[in-house]
Amino acid sequence: MDEKNQITEGVIWKQLLIFFFPIVIGTFFQQIYNTADSIVVGRFVGKEALAAVGGSVNQIVNLVVEVFVGLTSGASVIVAQFYGAKDKKNLNKTLHTSYAFGIVTGFVVAVVGLLVTNTVLELMKTPQELMADSRLYLHIYFCGMIFNIIYNMGASILRAVGDSRRPLYVLMVTCGLNIVLDILLVVIFRLGVMGVAIATVSCQGISSILVTAMLMKEHPLFQLKLREIRFYRVSLNSVLRIGIPAALEATMYTIANLIIQVFVNELGTDTVAAWGTFAKIDAVYWMVVNAFGISITTFVGQNYGAGKVKRMRKSVGICLGMSYAGAILVSGVLYALAGPLYRLFTTDENVVRIGVDMMHFLLPSYFMYVVIGILSGALRGAGRVLVPMLLTCGGVCLIRIVWMFGVFPGHPGINTIMLSYPVSWGITAVLFIIYYFRKFPKVKNVQE
Repeated sequence: MDEKNQITEGVIWKQLLIFFFPIVIGTFFQQIYNTADSIVVGRFVGKEALAAVGGSVNQIVNLVVEVFVGLTSGASVIVAQFYGAKDKKNLNKTLHTSYAFGIVTGFVVAVVGLLVTNTVLELMKTPQELMADSRLYLHIYFCGMIFNIIYNMGASILRAVGDSRRPLYVLMVTCGLNIVLDILLVVIFRLGVMGVAIATVSCQGISSILVTAMLMKEHPLFQLKLREIRFYRVSLNSVLRIGIPAALEATMYTIANLIIQVFVNELGTDTVAAWGTFAKIDAVYWMVVNAFGISITTFVGQNYGAGKVKRMRKSVGICLGMSYAGAILVSGVLYALAGPLYRLFTTDENVVRIGVDMMHFLLPSYFMYVVIGILSGALRGAGRVLVPMLLTCGGVCLIRIVWMFGVFPGHPGINTIMLSYPVSWGITAVLFIIYYFRKFPKVKNVQE
């Protein structure tokens, strides 16, 4: 690796930014990738199709993806620590075990997803006029599930060894291809939601091939060899010990949002469309904060593996400051441009009005999440995952679920739903601050 890009060397803020920018730019392209689907569907198919892709479908897809992003974080933490310690043998065992895990789970999730799609959509009270398109999209999406999981696994491993640039190149290529396929299949061939789903799965397939090829290229410390992909028991246990709590955390997050989506679905198609579109627009904010979270996880993991504990702790404070600056800037821009941004997705003025009200209500409270994202990422990088998972599940997810069943029935409306977010973030942020200052200096290396 280029010396100036060493995560364990140099000026901390510079090295964090060197690692951060390819991630945030890559996430930006990922957002363009996802947003293009909604824009094409909303403009050329209709608001019902937009609501179908952005409502229940979006929450289900997020659930599946976030679970496996959580699991891949187990691989990335272990890989980062072995890479920082220059442990070639265990690094390669973890790499091949992670790929074996991704392949097997990809097939399992595809089969289960195809079988339960109808039931899940019905449980979420998906409006009847959205059922056909929602079901069609999910069936196609699950058929390509293995590509999604392999890409996320491969990209997380590349980032764990400090290579945040090549995953960016992959996203740039597939983002452009996805837009071309969206236009070709939806606008020209008029395949509607089916066209969007086919475009998405096709690009995921290409992404998985590209990151796999990158990992197969020889490196001084690691190289993926297809014939050596298998489960190594100790490596699998280490990956799952970190990955399962992270996956449970992601699952609870998304289940809470699925429950919220059920209540949103009761407020009508226009509100569903506005809510789904909001998720596309505010993803610009989340990509900044989450990119800092990924950066600090890798940064802490490699420095802890290298035994540089003081550098690791100092980096957390610097990362928090940079993350707050980015979060406030992005949320301010989104607040100011709420109307024009919504009109990119739809010409329906009622949907635009509802959506702008949503953004103006929620965006001022987004700064509260920064502490949660950065501190949980830092703790995960050092191998401390169980308590942060419990804090997130209880402080964020459980509070939202209790809120929806306890507060919403007496005060039905979209504002009641949205208020659950700042309430849960505020409580959880306080809990994370207390835990971090009490426990972070005492974390143990996951390899010890």
